[in-house]
Amino acid sequence: MGECVLVVDDDRDIVKAISILLEGEGYEVLKAYDGLQALDILSTREVRLVLIDVMMPKLDGLSAVMRIRETQNIPIIVLSAKSEDSDKVLGLSMGADDYVAKPYNPQELKARVKSHLRRYTSLGDIHTKNRSDEIKNGRLLYRADEKVLYADGEAVKLTATETKIVELFMRNLGRVFPAEEIYRRVWEEEAFSSENTVMVHIRRIREKMELNPKEPEYLKVVWGIGYKMEKQEKSN
Repeated sequence: MGECVLVVDDDRDIVKAISILLEGEGYEVLKAYDGLQALDILSTREVRLVLIDVMMPKLDGLSAVMRIRETQNIPIIVLSAKSEDSDKVLGLSMGADDYVAKPYNPQELKARVKSHLRRYTSLGDIHTKNRSDEIKNGRLLYRADEKVLYADGEAVKLTATETKIVELFMRNLGRVFPAEEIYRRVWEEEAFSSENTVMVHIRRIREKMELNPKEPEYLKVVWGIGYKMEKQEKSN
């Protein structure tokens, strides 16, 4: 069996359909029908990715995402019939990595799962060759061999997606990246209305590493163009 994926939705037909789709790709699929069931499974089984619906009984998807993020950085893709931007942003703000609107396109769902698993697996791959082991920038230090960002000597707790965004910026200090380019490089697919997705991830990273996220010293917006990691003169 391949990597283990947890599918969570109170609609059993949807869980069954997604399970058949992913098992056909060689993944092992675990099933849950509400947020509490999902948390129980995650506490006993090693899961590599979660696909989770928003509207569910007992514990809704967004609350479950917040609970999962307290202890795990595995990729989480939110499934929801709601396709409004506000719901998408809310899901990403809670800690999800990606968002797929229902009715979902099977090919797109497979591609998203594969992309996130590849990114997550590469973080833990000790055989991955890195161009540079350490990148220092002011109070930040990125250790490429560990795939860990340190702020003032403390490890910053980032998800796999956030880590890839940070690595992109730390390897290109001072360079401005449009949201579309960040999305293409990190999610590894074409960017369609990617601005919100990137913006929410940038905001979450700032909250974790900046001393004052509202007035960021490092991860800055360049109005009308994109985002950049400000190069600090001193790297004490």
